[in-house]
Formats: sequence, C-alpha cells, structure tokens
Amino acid sequence: MKFGQKPILERETPAATPGGIPAASAGVTASPSGGELSRADGSGAAAPARNPASPSPSITGSDGNEALVRSELFRVIRNGVFDAMNASAAIGRTREQMKPSVEQLVVGIAEREQFNITISEQRQIVVELLNDMFGLGPIEPLLADESVTDVLVNGPDQVYVERHGRLQLTPYKFRDNAHVTSVAQRIAAGVGRRVDESSPMVDARLADGSRVNVVLPPLAIHGASISIRKFSKRNITLQRMAQQGNLSEAMATVLKLASTCRLNIIVSGGTGSGKTTLLNALSHFIGLDERTITIEDAAELRLVQPHVVSLETRPENAEGFGAVAQRDLVRNALRMRPDRIILGETRGAEAFDVLQAMNTGHDGSMTTIHANTPRDGLTRLESMVMMANGNLPLMSIRRQIASAVHLIVQIERMRDGMRRITRVTELAGMEGDVIITQDLFTFRYDATAYSEEVKGVFECTPVRPAFAPRAAYYGLEQALLDAMKP
Repeated sequence: MKFGQKPILERETPAATPGGIPAASAGVTASPSGGELSRADGSGAAAPARNPASPSPSITGSDGNEALVRSELFRVIRNGVFDAMNASAAIGRTREQMKPSVEQLVVGIAEREQFNITISEQRQIVVELLNDMFGLGPIEPLLADESVTDVLVNGPDQVYVERHGRLQLTPYKFRDNAHVTSVAQRIAAGVGRRVDESSPMVDARLADGSRVNVVLPPLAIHGASISIRKFSKRNITLQRMAQQGNLSEAMATVLKLASTCRLNIIVSGGTGSGKTTLLNALSHFIGLDERTITIEDAAELRLVQPHVVSLETRPENAEGFGAVAQRDLVRNALRMRPDRIILGETRGAEAFDVLQAMNTGHDGSMTTIHANTPRDGLTRLESMVMMANGNLPLMSIRRQIASAVHLIVQIERMRDGMRRITRVTELAGMEGDVIITQDLFTFRYDATAYSEEVKGVFECTPVRPAFAPRAAYYGLEQALLDAMKP
C-alpha cells in the first residue's frame, strides 16, 4: 500500500467458506462509483496517511490485545495481508497450512512500510490474523482455555468469562461493533442460520458443541452481544462429578442404577446450573444396543453410544416459513422406533408430547427443565402441558405426570460457584389430586460455618425407593438398597 494514494479502509473479518478459509471480507461494500471501498459503518472517512519515516505505532501494553487490534499499524498490515492473499488458492487449506504464508506477508509488509516491530510483535500479529481467519477473533484464546466455562461478549469493549463459577472481566477487546457482528454472523452461518437486523437473535453452536446465543443492535443497545457456553473437552461422568464434590458416591450409584433401569428422569435447575452436563453424564448408562433419539434447539448433547440419531430444530426463514419446532421433532421421533428419547430442554408445548412418549413404551427418556425446586418443576410441567392443550383437566395432567416421570434431579449453582445436586426426588404416585413425592437424597448446608465455600453434607433419606421393584426386574434391587443405606 502506498500512502500517497487513497488508503484502503478498515475491513471486517472475512466470512469463512465451508473449508474454513475466508472468502470476501464481511462488512466491506462497494461505493456507488464501483471503484473505491467504503467503511462498514458507512462513514467513508479515510485514515490519515503515515509518514514512513516516522516511528511506528506501539502495539505493546498491559491491556490485553486492545493496543494491537485497534492500532494503525495492525490496520495497515491486516489490510495488506488480505489484499495480497489469493482467496481461491486459500480455500480448503488449514490454519497450519496458511500460517507460513501469513507470516511471510506480515514480514514483507512490515519491511515495506518500515515498521519497527519486534519478532514477538510479528508473532502476535500473525496469531491475531489467523484467529480472524479461522477462529472467533480476539476471544479465540479464551475458547482454548480449559478453565473457562462461559465467554460473554458485551459489545466490543467488554469480554467476561466464567472461571470456577465466578465471572471475571478480561482485557480482550474487539476492534469495533462491526467486528463483533462479523464474528456473530460467521458463527450463525456455520450452522446454516442467519443473524442480521431483520433477525437480530439466534441460537447456534460451535464446531465443538459449545452453545452460542447472539443478540444484535438495535435490541442490544450497547453493541452486539455473544454468549458462549463452553463444554469441557474432558468426558464428565458421575464418578468424576462425585470426586469434584458435585454429589456423593451414594447419589452417583443411585443415579447410575436409575438410568440403567430405564427410569424417566427430569433434570431441574436454574440457568448455568449444569443441567446439560448432568444429562450427558446420565446418558453414559444407556445400553449400547439401544436406539436413542436426541432433540435440541442447538445440538449440545454428546452421547457415547453408537446408535444415536441427533435432531435439531430449525428457525423460520426470511419469508417467515420453514420453522421446525421441538414439538414437531418429538412427534416425528415417535415414528423412528426409538428406545429412548432425550430432549435437551422442555420449555413449551412439547411437554405434552414428551409425557405421551414416556407413557407409551419409551422408558428411560430424559429431559431438562428450568425450575428452582422439584415441586416447582412439576408446576411448570403442568403449565407447559396446558400450553399445548388447554382443555385438559388439571387432574388428568397430574395423573399423566405421576405416571410418566419417575425421578427429578435438582441441581444448583451455589454462591461459591460450585454446582451441587441438592435433591434427588422420586414421584410415588397420587393421593387425591396431589402428586406424592419423596426425597431420596438432599444436600443440607451448614449455616453455622459460613465462609466463602459453602459447607454441607449430602444426606440419604431412610426410605425404600418406589422404583425398587423395577430395579429387581433388572437384577439391581440389592445394589439399590445397599446404596440407600444411611
């Protein structure tokens, strides 16, 4: 780039092709004259020319990547790299294959423009460029961090993460709001969805199964919002959860037996309490010879069995047609000869069809629900069934629930950030018009030992589980009774 000419202005991160390589730069539009390029924000203002003999802008600092990605030096090098790159030759190449070419271009542009930058700064620039091409820009290092469970982007200037159950502000920043929007659109495009001004909200997922929610302006007032719920690359099992203190050994044994005995289980809890993680752990005890159908808004479940069919809902298209809801998929799943149906989350009218499936031979089905207690979960389930069929009498709905659901597992994220199973509650039938429940396990916290860490014990209730006869059918009654001993 010659600074005597009109400079090429700021571009947005190129959209990824199916091979993972950027095609055209997102956010760059042709001017009416057809020649020059204008800014994505429509300003069209040119960046001031730099005297090549003057000192290059500094990109070092203690404030994360902000000094780099918002510097004039990075803008010039980034535009130069994308101008010099042969997009057709780059299609289908991996990050590692493209790295030498990007390094060579960065070194060549730095020498041509007489930028006085160190080897370390060159490497940092290459990493940022590759993150823009193949990843999610500045938050790519956070996605690679195993200690991070949530990444929350609040516009270009705020990126929070959750570590060990607590939120922390990070020093990472985006160039501007258009940069955040470009990353959000790339995520949505990766799963065949769109997010723009006409459709400013979307649920999507990353390649590793991490869940993503995007809200764009004008709904997000202070800039585009991206919420990423990461899933551990480690295989989380009930045994590992017991070692971490999420539940007791006895609770893990009973839940293992419940899943093996094909009980219908509902995992209840608040947002971010670990419901999906627990559902994944419970799914480990599904038989290898069983056919399992999973239904989700954004596919997150990772079952280890060989015979799994994963279904995902679809939003409506730009014309307002083509939407496929969870209820449609549940109804269709009943025709697919499933042994078990696992619903990622029950939140609406599909609750009626889930209960129908549980009551018609699909034992061992599981789902999650948002509720603070098992009793609240039953109330929510009643309300959602009424959403599907308001003419059903409440007594009929309760009888269906009491017949279909065997176990409710309540999980909670406590004030110390630890997720703990606070109750394992069994449904034991009806008495009059009330569903009878009994707690098999509870977590009792010690109010006399207040500290940053929540202190308490997992207690076993001295009752005989109502599903003991079912455990006997599978030859597991004695193991169940042994686990229930106080």
